[in-house]
Amino acid sequence: MPTVGVKRDLLFRALGRTYTDEEFDELCFEFGLELDEITSEKEIISKEQGDSKASGASDVVLYKIDVPANRYDLLCLEGLVRGLQVFKNTLDAPRYRRVSPTSGEPQKLIITKETAAVRPHAVAAVLRDITFTQERYDSFIELQEKLHQNICRKRSLVAIGTHDLDTISGPFTYTAKPPGDISFKPLSQTKEYTATQLMSLYKTDSHLRHYLHIIEDKPVYPVIYDSNGVVLSMPPIINGDHSKITLKTKNVFIECTATDLTKAKIVLDMMVTMFSEYCSQPFTVEEAEVVCPDGKTCKYPELAYRKERLSSEFINKKVGINESTEKIAQLLTRMCLLSQPTGDGDEIEVEIPPTRSDVIHACDIMEDAAMAYGFNNITRTTPRTYTVANQFPLNKLTELLRQDLAAAGFTEALNFALCSQEDIADKLGKKISETKAAHISNPKTAEFQVARTTLLPGLLKTIAANRKMPLPLKLFEISDVVLKDETKDVGARNCRRFCAVYYNKSPGFEVIHGLLDRTMQLLEVKSVRGDGYHIQAADDSTFFPGRCAEIFVRGKSVGRLGVLHPDVINRFELTMPCSALEMDIEPFLGLTAETTLTHDVPMQEVVKHEFPTQDQSLQAPSSRPTSTKTVFGDMSTPVGLKALNDFLADKSYMEGFTASQADTAVFDAIPSPPSSTFCHLRRWYNHIKSFQREKANLPTAKSQLVLAATPPASANPRDDEIDLFGSDDEDSAEAARIKEERLAEYAAKKSKKPALIAKSSILLDVKPWDDETDMGKLEECVRSVSMDGLLWGQSKLVPVGYGIKKLQIGCVVEDDKVGTDLLEEAITAFEEYVQSVDVAAFNKI
Repeated sequence: MPTVGVKRDLLFRALGRTYTDEEFDELCFEFGLELDEITSEKEIISKEQGDSKASGASDVVLYKIDVPANRYDLLCLEGLVRGLQVFKNTLDAPRYRRVSPTSGEPQKLIITKETAAVRPHAVAAVLRDITFTQERYDSFIELQEKLHQNICRKRSLVAIGTHDLDTISGPFTYTAKPPGDISFKPLSQTKEYTATQLMSLYKTDSHLRHYLHIIEDKPVYPVIYDSNGVVLSMPPIINGDHSKITLKTKNVFIECTATDLTKAKIVLDMMVTMFSEYCSQPFTVEEAEVVCPDGKTCKYPELAYRKERLSSEFINKKVGINESTEKIAQLLTRMCLLSQPTGDGDEIEVEIPPTRSDVIHACDIMEDAAMAYGFNNITRTTPRTYTVANQFPLNKLTELLRQDLAAAGFTEALNFALCSQEDIADKLGKKISETKAAHISNPKTAEFQVARTTLLPGLLKTIAANRKMPLPLKLFEISDVVLKDETKDVGARNCRRFCAVYYNKSPGFEVIHGLLDRTMQLLEVKSVRGDGYHIQAADDSTFFPGRCAEIFVRGKSVGRLGVLHPDVINRFELTMPCSALEMDIEPFLGLTAETTLTHDVPMQEVVKHEFPTQDQSLQAPSSRPTSTKTVFGDMSTPVGLKALNDFLADKSYMEGFTASQADTAVFDAIPSPPSSTFCHLRRWYNHIKSFQREKANLPTAKSQLVLAATPPASANPRDDEIDLFGSDDEDSAEAARIKEERLAEYAAKKSKKPALIAKSSILLDVKPWDDETDMGKLEECVRSVSMDGLLWGQSKLVPVGYGIKKLQIGCVVEDDKVGTDLLEEAITAFEEYVQSVDVAAFNKI
């Protein structure tokens, strides 16, 4: 996010009131901004260059404010103040107008055809009778720089030029010439230079050298002249000194040259709308005419207002509020989006000003409404549905295969998804047109021209980079390739592949074949024709003739294996035989049924499954206990359900951290799905319901939570008459009730017991930069790191060598609150003293 620095006192004066730092921080949050830092120019220089350099700097308080990257209207003090005043209802959003000159013709900018080779577009405007102060001038220059770094993409898309119109005369000509033919005196220089000399001069300039690459390799450079042949600028590098603006400038000519016309229009609109308030006629901009090479004339700036319509129901539903149409229209108006109800139901008409180029969709308008309403004012609600996350089936299968392939002795590699055309075509003995490769339109290097269509080149390049490792080299990779597919909306699709290579003094085809058999065994596919898999001879230019086979699974080709052709091996700079296997793994998930992965992935899904419906899966009367009595109470009563709901308020399972037979036993004791009143119980119930098909494989319960049902009355009257011990049915019922109450009290008391806190003892090695580092200060910095759950212990200095010592310090941490990564990051933040942090020992307590 861009950061805007504004002087606090100047900001408050413009806002018309003062704020405490806390109040202004809260105001920024409400408006969707963040007060990042409160500092001063002196403090900034002191941090970056030392106290000696900061002695003469200003102590004026600066606010560093983080602004959303697409809110170009907030990149300067003027836009920030205007937005906050409209937000606080102390100012109506201004109306920007484009006007014709009061006398004479509009200023003209003529574009010649030579510019097409470098920067073909240009727009222009005039700020007439403007008044600058030092603060306004500084803000004007800073806004140009912020736009250059943001939407202008470091001047590569758009370059802004501002000129004193009273020192030049139109019409202006935007053309392109060889660098040797361009000569002028640039800003802050005392003599004229040719464009060639300027490029050499600015190679050492800390600011301008970053922009030289944009045009330095071009045969012609862009340049703007006035009617007298005076050079205004050589975009995107430097302006001419002749037309520079000063505090006395009254009329400003603004030109933007660009490779992207849309971005140029936005940048011009931002420049003129932000500073037109300082003109004699506030918020008016004088138009300029731009004559294109084809003779077409356009007037700029456009300052276009557009209108969008949406319903208040859409905003209420998306934000989670319930406001009237009139109220929502008022909220949007506070965000500089003038809105009013149309009278057609709950429809709202929203007018988007030229300063809000970030609004491109109804969701952007909805976001502004939420911001104006206040995120903290949105009522927190419990989601109406409870869902259980599952791992994506393809990724689950991939993870399972990775483990077993590694157990088979192969090492996994991970290569780039992009490669060169040569890698997937010429080196494999194929034509690029046959590969169905997706090409990168503007590749930065020859190594990344296309998306890979096969995993084989990456593994062969990995072997080539590790030729000196002991033989044999056995590598595999399971990852995606990209193939063109006209049926997809993006014209391409990802395909998950498995590839393995064996590199040794002998080809080792039997090793690769054995790996294929093992893989099929894991996927539960038998080695038979028809319903299983088989291989048959095939021809492929990548493989040695007669040493290649195609893999078929249930009659469908899924890949190939074989011994690589010697030419392929040589092209990858290898010297020994190599066997390879590559196949698709997506067919093994099947297309006829998609299994939810709350259990291990079924390895064979090609055969159509008829899964039981939700009702069928829950109907197992023979396996469900008839008792509803549990240690929490009777699950057929609200009292018992509430006790269980309270127990599950901070737990996911009945025992431990995974589902077990204890969960399924209690689940079966609940006669019907609980109501939404018991939110914790309902969440647990829906989760355990997903385990019904694998309940038999869950870990056994550690304790009995479901009680035996009270025996029903006997149908035999004689049984009722026989009472050997003289017991009373009423006494038994009363005893059972008392027992249930005691068990419920015990369960509730047990649930309130504090959980054991997992702790670890960590020994850290903190290394300084050199032997001159103040180790006492270093230890002080380390011990200044304070976190909840962190306790520092003893320390000592351990010699490393050459007079350098490292700090060895121990600490005890609570595992749930403090991690080693967090500790290392906090300690290495003391860059002046700490070079690195290593964990020397780690023990669970």
